[in-house]
Amino acid sequence: MAEAKEDTTPGAGHNTGGIAGDRLRSIIERWERLEDEKKALASDQKDVMTEAKSSGLDVAVIRAIIRERKMDEEERDEREHLMDLYKRALGMLADLPLGAAAIERAGA
Repeated sequence: MAEAKEDTTPGAGHNTGGIAGDRLRSIIERWERLEDEKKALASDQKDVMTEAKSSGLDVAVIRAIIRERKMDEEERDEREHLMDLYKRALGMLADLPLGAAAIERAGA
């Protein structure tokens, strides 16, 4: 009688402790592919910022705008309010006509 040949691929068909080796391998390989894609996307994003910088644009400002665009309107309004409040507290708005008026109004 011929003996059935066992698959010797590491983890192939194994079910240890209720974990199917082929299912686990599939999940891990998918994760690894996504990591590779993430690295490629990060490289593409870096290229875009390099292009922006070479065009004379301020990359820090672009990144700040991108962060703000991700916020919902309420969150953005709250942040702007806090920025104005902190700037007023530091006297950073006093040299602008609207800033001086805001400081005067806040103190009134």
